[in-house]
Amino acid sequence: MSLKKAGLIILLILIVDQVSKIYIKTNFVLGEEVYVFDWFRILFVENEGMAWGAKIPGAYGKLILTLFRIVAIIGIGYWLWNSIKKKAPGILVFCIALIFAGAMGNIIDSVFYGVIFSDSYQQVATLFPPEGGYGTLFHGKVVDMLYFPLYHDTLPEWIPIVGGKYFTFFDPVFNIADTAISIAVGILLVFNKKAFPKEEEVADKEETL
Repeated sequence: MSLKKAGLIILLILIVDQVSKIYIKTNFVLGEEVYVFDWFRILFVENEGMAWGAKIPGAYGKLILTLFRIVAIIGIGYWLWNSIKKKAPGILVFCIALIFAGAMGNIIDSVFYGVIFSDSYQQVATLFPPEGGYGTLFHGKVVDMLYFPLYHDTLPEWIPIVGGKYFTFFDPVFNIADTAISIAVGILLVFNKKAFPKEEEVADKEETL
């Protein structure tokens, strides 16, 4: 896969990701939920930390996390460029492009959203508010909205420990950027041998060509 094709994939994902986030941010109040189906809902939440809502404690926790993400995206970018340069399998380049796009999508939120959006608490946010944003540069919150509670009910009493308790599967709320990263990781796990062929296999293919 060429650098141009990888770039187009990244651009497409970033556009879809940011358009969906901007739409949610400027049309939903924080916590607002819309049923598409019972098992698929649009639920507006904001994530101040890492995946699954984890946070780095302390006054500079958010800044440290954002800077770490920026360093990580530089590393992923180099991995992508180097893989294309070395003519790595297309499936690997495709997955790295998905990971890069997903990471970049969430970095945009973390870096800029605190500056360009007003707060969403009990109100619909404004893009580029005259009074300024809800935070500062590098202190934005990641916008999540995709919610798939595939199962939600009270568990039978006969189940040990958790019996009789209300249970939801799948509970996390995520976004398009997260989806791109998850798909890439899933593909790499399933098609690991194709994405990372052994040197002997690569040599055999080169001899065949």
